[in-house]
Amino acid sequence: MTEDYLIGNVGCGFGIGIVRLATNFFGERIFTKMAKENDLVLIYFEDKPLVFARIESILTDSKPNWYHVKLLLLQVPLQVVTWILRDVYITGAEFTMNGKRMRLEKIVSPEESQETIKEKKKADKEKSTTNSNGAKVISFTDLKKK
Repeated sequence: MTEDYLIGNVGCGFGIGIVRLATNFFGERIFTKMAKENDLVLIYFEDKPLVFARIESILTDSKPNWYHVKLLLLQVPLQVVTWILRDVYITGAEFTMNGKRMRLEKIVSPEESQETIKEKKKADKEKSTTNSNGAKVISFTDLKKK
């Protein structure tokens, strides 16, 4: 996998950011913005997925291009950790901790197709017009639209 990093103002919420230009699984060149607060990430340990985490905060460090990244590890029990990471590590570049390879991968929710959305709306509408007793249910949101 080839990666190039572009530094510039990419609107990542805390000033200058990093955009990663990488080649995905299908060989397509893609841009990946730096993860920001409230984003979900998957933490890899030695190239194996380890745990999901939510970025709670990203604060600048005294050293340029380094940040204090507070992560809520989504496991049982919940655990909060703070890692000091370079900006490129937040975009998904590999780094090491105690000699072990680590990386963060931003998780993006897959988009639903328009057909799936229409089917769900239709099913919800059919479901909401009558209840289990056969009585008609009137939707207040439908009344508001008129």
